[in-house]
Amino acid sequence: MISNLYERQKMIKENIYRNKTCAELRIENAGEEVRLAGWVDTIRKLGGITFLTLRDHYGITQVLVRDDKMLENINKETVISVLGTVIERESKNPKMETGDIEIDCKEIRVLGKCNPVLPFEIDDAPNTKEELRLKYRYLDLRNRALHDRIVKRAEILRFVRNKMSDMGFVEVQTPILTSSSPEGARDYIVPTILAPGEFYALPQAPQQFKQLLMVSGFDKYFQIAPCFRNEAARADRTPGEFYQIDFEMSFATQEDVFAVVEDVAYSIYREFTDYDIDKAPFVRIKYKDAMETYCSDKPDLRNPLTVCDLTEFFKDVEFTPFNGKMIKGVKADCSSKSRKFYDEITTEIVKNEGKGSVWIKLGDEGLVGSLAKVLSPEKQQELIEKVGLKHGESLVMVADENGKVQKLANVLRTFLGENLGLVDKNKVIFCWIVDFPFYEKNEETGAVDFSHNPFSLPQGGLDALLHKNPFDIVAYQYDLVCNGYEMLSGAVRNHDPELMVKAFEIAGYDRSVVENKFPALFNAFSYGAPPHAGGALGFDRMLMPIMKQEFIRDVIAFPMNKNGRDLLMNAPSEIDEKTLRELGIKVIK
Repeated sequence: MISNLYERQKMIKENIYRNKTCAELRIENAGEEVRLAGWVDTIRKLGGITFLTLRDHYGITQVLVRDDKMLENINKETVISVLGTVIERESKNPKMETGDIEIDCKEIRVLGKCNPVLPFEIDDAPNTKEELRLKYRYLDLRNRALHDRIVKRAEILRFVRNKMSDMGFVEVQTPILTSSSPEGARDYIVPTILAPGEFYALPQAPQQFKQLLMVSGFDKYFQIAPCFRNEAARADRTPGEFYQIDFEMSFATQEDVFAVVEDVAYSIYREFTDYDIDKAPFVRIKYKDAMETYCSDKPDLRNPLTVCDLTEFFKDVEFTPFNGKMIKGVKADCSSKSRKFYDEITTEIVKNEGKGSVWIKLGDEGLVGSLAKVLSPEKQQELIEKVGLKHGESLVMVADENGKVQKLANVLRTFLGENLGLVDKNKVIFCWIVDFPFYEKNEETGAVDFSHNPFSLPQGGLDALLHKNPFDIVAYQYDLVCNGYEMLSGAVRNHDPELMVKAFEIAGYDRSVVENKFPALFNAFSYGAPPHAGGALGFDRMLMPIMKQEFIRDVIAFPMNKNGRDLLMNAPSEIDEKTLRELGIKVIK
C-alpha cells in the first residue's frame, strides 16, 4: 500500500510560521508548545471563551482563545499563525482526528487578511452554483471533499508512473506546439509572429509522436499526456483539455496491449477503491455484437438488460408510429411500477430527441397496452415467444430511422436498468470492444470516412483494402469500457507507407495529402518501422468512478465550464489590435 500524501506532513520543516500541521497533534503531544498556520475554518463563542478551528492542507485543529483582543480583524478564511500549548479537550470530538486535543492560544499573527463577505460558504461549496464555484475556484478547492480528491488524483498519478516504469515503459514528453492532424475533433490553432498566416495546433493526442518513438528504436513509451480538443463538454468530457495515460509498444500485438492495460486498470481500481472488480481477462465483445445486443459501443455490463430488434416482426403490422421505422425493444419486469413510470420513460426518450415509447405487458389475460389492440392473437403469441416475455414483464419499444433508433434504445436500456434498481453501484465491470469498422459512411455526403483512427491496421492488410467493400473492413481497433464509459481507445498501428496511402485513398485523400499532412510519419515508415500498438487511457474520466463523481470537473483542479470558458482566468478573451497585427490576424465577427 502506497503512503498517502497527508501522511507526509511530518516532512514539513519548522520555520517562523509553523512547526506542526493541523492534522498531526494527538493526546501524547499534550504540554508541547507548538506553532500552527492555516485558514480560520470556524469561529464559535462560548461564554467568555472563543473557539476557532484552524484548517490547513493536512487537516483541522481546534484553538482555544481566552482573550478576544487577539481576534481583532480576524474572520473566517483569514490566514493566521497560532502559538500555543497543546492541552486535552474537556469535550472531545471523535469525528476529528485531532479531536482529543486543542491549542491553548498565546499568540495569533495575521498572515493574510480575508474579505469578511465570502461569495459562498466553504463547507457549502458543493451546493453552490457551478458558475460561482468556478469563478472562485481557489475558494472551492478549500472545501475538504474537493481538496481530498485533488490529493487523491496526485496519489494515483504517482502510482501510475511507478507502475508503468516497473513494466519497462520509458516516460517521454512530446511537443505541445505541433501541426494540425485529423484525430476526430477540431483543433485549437496557435498563431506565431515567426510565420504570420501560419499556425501551430495543440495536439489532440500525441499519436504521431509516439509512433515515431517506436520507429526511433524505443521499445515501450508512456506519458501522462495533455490533450486538447476544441469540442463541447459533457458529463464525462471536459472542453478544452484533458489528460490521458498514453502508451505505445514496439513488436507488440493486440494481446500484448490488453495484458498491459488489464494489469494497470485492475491495479489502480484495486489500490484506490473498494469496488467489486472483475479480474483479467476482461470480457471481449465485437463492435457489431455490442451494437446489436446493447445498441451501444460503450455498454454498461452491470445492467443485465439487452435490446432486441423487432423491425422485421412489425414489418406487416399496421401501426402508424412504427411505419417505415426501425424498431428496438427492451424487456424488463416493471410490475412494481405504476402507469406513471411508462410516462416517465416517454419523457426520457423525448428528451433525447425521440418521438416517445410504446409498451405492452403480459398479464393474467394476455398482452395489455395500446399496441396489443393491433396484434392478432396469433401475432401476440408470436411476439411473446420471440422476446421470451414472462408473466408480469413488459416490453418497451422505440422506433426511428437507422442511426437514431440505436441511440434511443440505449437510452431506454439505461433508464430501465437504473430506475428498476438493476445496476450494482458497488461493482466495476471492464470490457473490451473489438473489431471496430475501419470506415463508415458520411451521413451527409454518403462518402467513405474513417470511423475511428486513420493510423490503425486494417484486418487483412492491403488485400482487404484492395478487394473488400470498405464498409465490411474491420480494424485492429479496440476500446476499453468501464460501467458505460469509454476508458481507453487504441489500436494496432499500420506501419507500411504504401498501405497507409491506400487506406487514405479509399477515404478520398490522394497520396499528396498523406505526404504533406503526415510527412514525418510517412517518411519514417520508409526507414524501417517495427510493428507497434498502443492506446490511451483517459485519466480524468477514469477518476470519476474511482472518486464516485458524476461530473468530470469534480476531479480536476481548474476545469472550464460547460461552454468552454475559464471563469477564473476569464479565458478565452479578446487580444489587443497590436498583437493581432503582429500575428497577421483579422477578427471577423
